[in-house]
Amino acid sequence: MSRSYNDEQAFLEKLDRNTWRIKKGFVPNMQVEGAFYVNDYLEKLMFEELRNACRGGGFGGFLPAMKQIGNVAALPGIVHKSIGLPDVHSGYGFAIGNMAAFDMSNPKAVVSPGGVGFDINCGVRLLRTNLDEQDVQPVKEQLTQSLFDHIPVGVGSKGVIPMLGKDLEEALEMGVDWSLREGYAWAEDKEHCEEYGRMLQADPNKVSSKAKKRGLPQLGTLGAGNHYAEVQVVDEIFDMHAAHKMGIDHTGQVCLMIHCGSRGLGHQVATDALVAMEKAMKRDNIIVNDRQLACAHVNSTEGQDYLKGMAAAGNYAWVNRSSMTFLTRQAFAKIFNMTPDDLDMHVIYDVSHNIAKVEEHIVGGKQCTLLLIGQPVLIGGTMGTCSYVLTGTEKGMTETFGTTCHGAGRALSRAKSRRNLDYQDVLNKLADKGISIRVASPKLVMEEAPESYKNVTDVVNTCHSAGISKKAIKLRPIGVIKG
Repeated sequence: MSRSYNDEQAFLEKLDRNTWRIKKGFVPNMQVEGAFYVNDYLEKLMFEELRNACRGGGFGGFLPAMKQIGNVAALPGIVHKSIGLPDVHSGYGFAIGNMAAFDMSNPKAVVSPGGVGFDINCGVRLLRTNLDEQDVQPVKEQLTQSLFDHIPVGVGSKGVIPMLGKDLEEALEMGVDWSLREGYAWAEDKEHCEEYGRMLQADPNKVSSKAKKRGLPQLGTLGAGNHYAEVQVVDEIFDMHAAHKMGIDHTGQVCLMIHCGSRGLGHQVATDALVAMEKAMKRDNIIVNDRQLACAHVNSTEGQDYLKGMAAAGNYAWVNRSSMTFLTRQAFAKIFNMTPDDLDMHVIYDVSHNIAKVEEHIVGGKQCTLLLIGQPVLIGGTMGTCSYVLTGTEKGMTETFGTTCHGAGRALSRAKSRRNLDYQDVLNKLADKGISIRVASPKLVMEEAPESYKNVTDVVNTCHSAGISKKAIKLRPIGVIKG
């Protein structure tokens, strides 16, 4: 029998201004407690979602985020806590912005593709330039158009980077090293990529021919949804020391942010794994609260096959972002009639927010090898709002294993956005803010409008206030391209 909203609240405790505890018993079989980080505004959204669910409403057919955090806390082998970061909202099995860690020494520990997500190694890459806003403003429309012309966007877009089957196999194994060898990356690019842009456990043989077929034509494409390439301006610097290390030395400096992932290839790797894992769950008698949390023991054949295929898809995503970096450098060079080198178009950092990684951490006073799902420090906003660069903290390493939010997090479902928002109205608001936009699909304008998301500044300020990461740089968009 379902519980009332008041009954649910008995399992929730506010620990401090930003932190809530989810006690065991909130959902069945919880192995550890849950936690989530919010401010007053985000807290209101979380509890509204729970209240609606108790009344029989929902969020795009998914459970409310709090319930999903609880269900993840019930997965075998989880340690520490199931944590919802400030961008948390309903997802597939796992909430989006839900961090979890699994003890690799526990034979019952599982890996769930829903935790990583369907767009494996969706991530953010930030490049700097030596241009100022005053250099770009006179040619802003031409620059936005040049990016739109150079980078293929949209659902069915085809890449312009030549690639045969053999190239794809090598890219899946080599990641950014393939881009470097083929002349699509600078040597120092990989030094500024998480994992140096290459997951060494990748095995292209664990990626199905169907996934490879989907990935072959899509390399160097942005895709659709919340993916974008943005021309941004440094709006505020909170940590001058950290900014200097990144090559950012003043407000008004122009940067470029790319947000995308592994496209259809990664989606297929996740889909294939879920099918295999549903069978493995029956065989190994693994019980989960939600069938969307299909999983397999980390050390089972299915678990290892997924992790090796996921790593290959992760490498593909790094090659994808590298390819778009190459195209971006060309687009800038064309408009400013200077080489990318002369424009100082260096990668500041490239970080994934849809990946599972094996890391060493201290849990309960002892060192453990964990399979960790969660991450970033480059926080993308929506097409009309700012983005942030954050740095890590000691408290963040202890409480969230170095994981912070990965974006603003949706406030309205895509369908609700299309119903509630007007296409021209959104475009007018962007124009009023001085933002040029090129988009392949008009419906995306409503789906990705700032109103569809939580306020990214609320999300980032909550991370900062909770001490799990620290604000370094704020960026605002002046030119956006989307699928």
